[in-house]
Amino acid sequence: MLPELFCEKLKALLGEEYEAFLGALDRPRAVGLRLNPLKTSLHDRSGDWQRQSLSATVKLQLSTFNLSPVPWCETGYYYDPETRPGLYPYHDAGLYYLQEPSAMAPVALLDPSPGEKVLDLCAAPGGKTTQIAGRMENRGLLVCNEIHPKRAAVLASNVERLGVSNALVLNEHPARLAERFVGYFDRILVDAPCSGEGMFRKHDAAFTDWSPETVEMCARRQAEILDSAAGMLCPGGRLVYSTCTFSPEENEGTIEAFLRRHPEYELEPPALPYFAPGRPDWTPGGREALNLCCRLWPHKLRGEGHFAAVLHRTDGDAEAPDSEASVKIPQAAAELLRNLNVLLPEGQAMTWGDRVWFTPRGLPLLRGLKVLRPGLELAQLRGDRAEPAHALALWLHDAASVEDLSSEDPLVAAYLNGQTIPTGAAGWTLVRVDGLSLGWGKGVGGVLKNHYPKGLRTRK
Repeated sequence: MLPELFCEKLKALLGEEYEAFLGALDRPRAVGLRLNPLKTSLHDRSGDWQRQSLSATVKLQLSTFNLSPVPWCETGYYYDPETRPGLYPYHDAGLYYLQEPSAMAPVALLDPSPGEKVLDLCAAPGGKTTQIAGRMENRGLLVCNEIHPKRAAVLASNVERLGVSNALVLNEHPARLAERFVGYFDRILVDAPCSGEGMFRKHDAAFTDWSPETVEMCARRQAEILDSAAGMLCPGGRLVYSTCTFSPEENEGTIEAFLRRHPEYELEPPALPYFAPGRPDWTPGGREALNLCCRLWPHKLRGEGHFAAVLHRTDGDAEAPDSEASVKIPQAAAELLRNLNVLLPEGQAMTWGDRVWFTPRGLPLLRGLKVLRPGLELAQLRGDRAEPAHALALWLHDAASVEDLSSEDPLVAAYLNGQTIPTGAAGWTLVRVDGLSLGWGKGVGGVLKNHYPKGLRTRK
């Protein structure tokens, strides 16, 4: 049952469209997944990438999910919810990310490119971050931030699962980042915390916690976050603001107020033709340019609903923070990588505690920041030896020793449950399912000792 005050509000706003809107909420939810380009690419020492086709086996399994394209996302697909792709081992391998189709729109509007400096300011749980990473092909610097520690941990886990190597994962307040990164980023995504009206059918708490006061509180918080983001974009850069709510106070109203505070910004026409325009008439004193905003209505497309605005910074100051210096990889880790036949692209490395990381080129100084991941974890040092990191396995496509399993083989479930499996391999071995990397094992005496992380082993 939808909140009564919400229904009254939407009826007044939508008029004749209101019944169609309600009818759309009675239909089954559209569910989607995004294929991960980082799992279908090869990299070399220079950082160049070459596309490769998915194997016939993988394509055949994907076809059983009854996929159909999401028009506004080139890697997005609707799927049949009864097929439950989240329980399939390809999900563990990071081949795809389950994501509501409307939520794929903001990154498509952001349009990030390889080599850029990009900020995802409110990034958890990681759907849009990993979508950005795929568009960047692991080149450039992707800073993804989440203010809540538990949600930041989930963000870091998804960055790892999808094989992202150029992400700096932070757990910071936006205002603190604004002090560090003045005019620094080429593109910024602000997928702001909101009243979640587009998530009423997905999360019960979204409508049980809803109230007009919640909408007002969210609008105030969104203004603060946007003000922090405003100073971090470089002149000529692009900022996309998005929510999963319908309230004008959090959408057109937030953008109108932002433009008044920041005359150095202007709205850009969206490059995608799939969405309804914004509604200047729903915001007192709203400028006509608000019709350049995008509204995704559930009665006009297959999705739960979203709002987005594309903003361009016309002028301002730019500043490059100091960068971390390159650090030589410790001998034990370097020897491990040679034995595994791992070829890293050009970049830099750092040792952080007992962990060795491959970091994005130009990584800013981390001093004073709450860092969860400074890049791709390569190895853990244990005295005079090193063990390969799980993140490295998920980034790799191949290694010196590989144990290839079929997705139909019961040994896949056994491995994901932490069990040892028979093998002819010796030493550190990359375990793959239908050619997609899952994790590490160590071959000893005809069995593969399991090194799949214990926290990931629970299987349904």
